[in-house]
Amino acid sequence: MSENAESAETERVWLVERTYSDDEQNIIILVYATPDGSKYLRKERSLTSFGDVRDTTAAIEAKPGSLGTVDDPEQREQYAAEVERTREQYGPDDLI
Repeated sequence: MSENAESAETERVWLVERTYSDDEQNIIILVYATPDGSKYLRKERSLTSFGDVRDTTAAIEAKPGSLGTVDDPEQREQYAAEVERTREQYGPDDLI
């Protein structure tokens, strides 16, 4: 598959937020966003044991249909700033 074909099918989103769930123990919430902050992807990850190691990369490829819209202009601006900061410090496949 060519790079152009792959980019048409997915969109690169960058990690902008990592928090622990208030409702459930051992749940980590990862939020990835597009560079302009207008779209986001929320992933919940359950940690089943201390030995449960799952890599978190600076960016992932997401299907456009799985992205939500950021309606709040302040949130959009915050996500865009976080994407910029992450991109300056890490490559897409770097573990963070």
